[in-house]
Amino acid sequence: MAPALTRRAGLGLLLLALPGGALAQEDAVATAIREQVGDTTATEGGITLRAPPVAENGGQVPVTVLVDSPQTAEAHVTAIHVFATRNPTPGVASFRLTPLMARAEVQTRIRLAEDQRIIAIAQLSDGSVRRTAAELRVTTGGCLS
Repeated sequence: MAPALTRRAGLGLLLLALPGGALAQEDAVATAIREQVGDTTATEGGITLRAPPVAENGGQVPVTVLVDSPQTAEAHVTAIHVFATRNPTPGVASFRLTPLMARAEVQTRIRLAEDQRIIAIAQLSDGSVRRTAAELRVTTGGCLS
């Protein structure tokens, strides 16, 4: 007869499974970012992410991304990407920009399943990449798995 699974052993198995799930989510986010910007290393600064620290409804969380850029033909933002680290699909929005836009700013509403980090990435015409992030709490999730 096989030994019974004790409560302590079951809890230990559960704890072993949790880090793997978190690592899988981090891999999914890293893969989604790499698909958008390649292997370019992102620098912090020059980009602002505005979102409420606590979202009452995860079904529609307002997000604004603003990049410090002159938006000239020589120096402008070409794309802004938004990622949610714990959503079933990490890449939640991508915007293409041109030098004709007076400001490198986008606004949208995104859906969040739970508390998580939001990452905003900007690609510039010179090939550089800027990155920022913010932690958000969600009281009612807005995604179905």
